[in-house]
Amino acid sequence: MGKLTNKVAVVTGASKGIGAGIARALGAEGASVVVNYAGDKAGADKVVAAIVAGGGKAIAVQGSVSKEADVKRLFEETAKTFGKVDVLVNNAGVYKFTPITEVTEEEYQQQYNTNVWGVVLTTREALKNFNDGGAVINVSSTVTRLAIPGSSLYSGTKGAVDVITQVLAAELGPRRIRVNAVNPGLVESEGTHAAGFIGSDFQSHLETTTPLGRIGQPDDIAKVAVFLASDESGWLTGEHLFAAGGAR
Repeated sequence: MGKLTNKVAVVTGASKGIGAGIARALGAEGASVVVNYAGDKAGADKVVAAIVAGGGKAIAVQGSVSKEADVKRLFEETAKTFGKVDVLVNNAGVYKFTPITEVTEEEYQQQYNTNVWGVVLTTREALKNFNDGGAVINVSSTVTRLAIPGSSLYSGTKGAVDVITQVLAAELGPRRIRVNAVNPGLVESEGTHAAGFIGSDFQSHLETTTPLGRIGQPDDIAKVAVFLASDESGWLTGEHLFAAGGAR
């Protein structure tokens, strides 16, 4: 018996990186997993195949968390296949570091629509399928306390996620739904490779100032997500778990 046997988990943005790692880990602990993706169908199908190969159950559902119709369809497909939701992982997110003098309205809308409205929208729709308590896990970031130049938009979105986490913990507590956040540091993924963070001076600086001396891997974050999804964290809500090797 896994820690999440008979549970149904929806993971947004789960075709690659942290989301894929979380989806696989939840599946390995017995959860039936809905692997949401916006555009990378091949990546999502690969995650589903890995979960099924390990003896688990999973489906892939396309949809942008910033679009109401897509999110409604995501949970309709979830209900049709698995009948309920016990765990929601709000992982989908976008980021771009830009000096304040170069920030555009388009960039603002993209980051806030996905990172903030996406969390609100998916949580709202997921709650229609929560039957007997459960867990919402919001993937935030350590940027909320590191004050990295050029990250004003991205840091703002994650600061909003942190506050939303605390408010929803209070609001949903009477329904026995726990709401917590995991705040990763720099994690090696397809996205951070594409953004040029991996192998950069920025990575080197983080490693030299991080007590554990390295950046993270998706599995590092996935283990925290499994804990927050399971009964082992049953007395935690409204918390922010910084998973960054001690970086401050």
